[in-house]
Amino acid sequence: MNKVIGKPINRVDGKLKVTGGARYTTDIPIENLTYGVLIESTIAKGKITKLETTATETAPGVLAVITHLNVPKFNQITFFPGGQSLPILQDENIYYQGQHIGIIVAETLEQAQYAATLVKVEYQIEQPTIDIDEALKQGYKPERIFLGMLPAHSFRGDINSGRSQAEVLVEQTYSTPMENHNPIEPSATLAVWEDDHLTLYDTTQGVSSTQAAIAKVFDIPPEKVRVISKFLGGGFGCKAFVWPHTILTTLAARYVQRPVKLALTRAQMYTSVGYRAPTRQHLTLGATKDGKLTLLQHIGETITSPFDEFPEPVTMATNMMYGCPNLDTNYHLGRINAGTPTFMRAPGEAPGMFALESAMDELSYALELDPIELRLRNHADVDPATGNPWSSKSLKECYQRGAEIFGWKHRNPKPASMSNGDSLIGLGMASATFPANSFPATAKVTIYNSGEILVESGTQDLGTGTYTVMTQVAAEVLGVSLEKVEFKLGDTNLSKAPLTGNSTTASSVGTAVQAAAMSARNKVLEMAISDSDSPLYQAKPEEIIFDSGKLLWQNNPTVGESYRDILSRHSLENIEAVGNNASKQKQQEYAKHSFGAVFVEVQVDRLLGEVRVTRCVGVYGAGRILNAKTARSQMIGGITWGIGMALMEHTVMSPQYGRILNHNLSDYLIPVQLDVPDIQVQFVEEEDPYVNALGTKGIGELSIVGVAGAIANAVYHATGKRIRDLPITPDKLLKGE
Repeated sequence: MNKVIGKPINRVDGKLKVTGGARYTTDIPIENLTYGVLIESTIAKGKITKLETTATETAPGVLAVITHLNVPKFNQITFFPGGQSLPILQDENIYYQGQHIGIIVAETLEQAQYAATLVKVEYQIEQPTIDIDEALKQGYKPERIFLGMLPAHSFRGDINSGRSQAEVLVEQTYSTPMENHNPIEPSATLAVWEDDHLTLYDTTQGVSSTQAAIAKVFDIPPEKVRVISKFLGGGFGCKAFVWPHTILTTLAARYVQRPVKLALTRAQMYTSVGYRAPTRQHLTLGATKDGKLTLLQHIGETITSPFDEFPEPVTMATNMMYGCPNLDTNYHLGRINAGTPTFMRAPGEAPGMFALESAMDELSYALELDPIELRLRNHADVDPATGNPWSSKSLKECYQRGAEIFGWKHRNPKPASMSNGDSLIGLGMASATFPANSFPATAKVTIYNSGEILVESGTQDLGTGTYTVMTQVAAEVLGVSLEKVEFKLGDTNLSKAPLTGNSTTASSVGTAVQAAAMSARNKVLEMAISDSDSPLYQAKPEEIIFDSGKLLWQNNPTVGESYRDILSRHSLENIEAVGNNASKQKQQEYAKHSFGAVFVEVQVDRLLGEVRVTRCVGVYGAGRILNAKTARSQMIGGITWGIGMALMEHTVMSPQYGRILNHNLSDYLIPVQLDVPDIQVQFVEEEDPYVNALGTKGIGELSIVGVAGAIANAVYHATGKRIRDLPITPDKLLKGE
């Protein structure tokens, strides 16, 4: 049988990428191209009192200078699907440093960049709010989180009763800094108008949502907007929404009646496409002496922009992670003079589980109980938030297998008890979780009489392997070799698919591809078994298998015929079928999550306080794994990001001017090769008949969750110093708790 799902198949788009054949947004060859450069505010709050562009307009090659003084009319975008709701170029008001106040279009990029230096802006400056603590003084409790989809306040049981039952209490505050996206490919847009039709090449995680948003902004039918995104050099959330630069590029192209390309600079990525908001998280854990939780309270404090409401949803995992009868989670939100925050890999879970898993580690020491044992004693056998059973859950197996691989039993539990020369050794662990979601998706499969297969869906590949896993799904369902399948994506002319985010693409699009492929093969099967000239005439459908491009009699595989034979005999060039991921089963509600356990070893220099992660083991239960190689790569990438989150990443904003001071990859530190240790990743086999037809759960977000907590716990074990404020830098360790 042609079993390819789950195999470590090489990327089908790999050759294109290593040979330069993969064209990203800025690589698209367009005739008569012009270039856009943004004009940005240099203050964080105030008003423009004078905007002088005469010298800019007369500079060599300049075709247009568009500001609030001469902007053509267009509709304004709202928050979601827009990255923020601030009206673009509508007045003189400034709300954050880096706010777009104009766009210049010129014949060459260099001419546009030079012209931008000639713009003279005068401001009436007001004092911005930058500090999170200052913002929270004027803060409020939001009613909902996660784009309004979830209530901000969750509770069960009685918190006061849980406190009175507690024999041991841990009450601490944990904090995470502002963090910025740094995908290899900065965001970019290339807009081409042909009469009233628009083709937009964009670095977007959602071609369909971008199409809908742009159509609304420019008041044209969606079918007159084509959005193309064949390859992305990383997204991770910052390319999920439509940001102002995309709208301005589209506007400029219509204004000059020529194609316009605009690519954000690395510095502009820090002010133009959102960020992960800083958080303060107040955790209270109460437990009996035998380690059973009686109380779990988690209050998240975070910030948003002056004009939108986007709380970093740090309590989502707390609500369902452990079996505690008395729980209370809530938020306090303040506004600062910055753009609107957005999704960043594992929004909510990444910073939230750092706090929760650090607090659980502190509780384990207070109880003198092994950290794994504490988690096992509070394992949630059903979803404590809803009471629903899990569709599948292998967390206990993850703990067991991870501990065995890592050698957890050799850990001396006493802090600062293990060393190697000048380095203190620490071992830490943490749990990981992320919800298994899916959104409506469609796919189209065409079987040609040549035996070739075309699979199409308007999804996106962020670089995670979507081209490859969809090819595998179609190939296995149809029983053909991978070489026979071509998968097309990234175009609104294809079948509609959702945003690529929230670890939903494999579940959403994969099940649609599966359904379309099954529908297509069944059409061919029906033709064969109803055709007296076919060797399969009058066979029962359940007696037929699909293998090697043929339909074969299961009891006698020598009897059968190929797709080519069947279609050619019926004089058909091809046969098509469309499928979607809508479930046709009426079944009990299940709680659907991926789970995992992360184990790390750190070495901490006694004198310098430098932390090095020297080993990492991650074991995960994440449903059916579609490709062992790309899945492992996903997990290694997320764990590497978790190392950066724990030890390096921190956006520094000037407290007086609201200016980001480290908006580059020299000063905003991320892990490089020498920072990344040997990372072992394993998956526990899970058969989940309830999560979706493919049994997949999604892993992209899961991979970063728990890593920062495991590292923080390992640092405490190594040094006896508990660092509750990320990143864990030498100065904090040398200063002590």
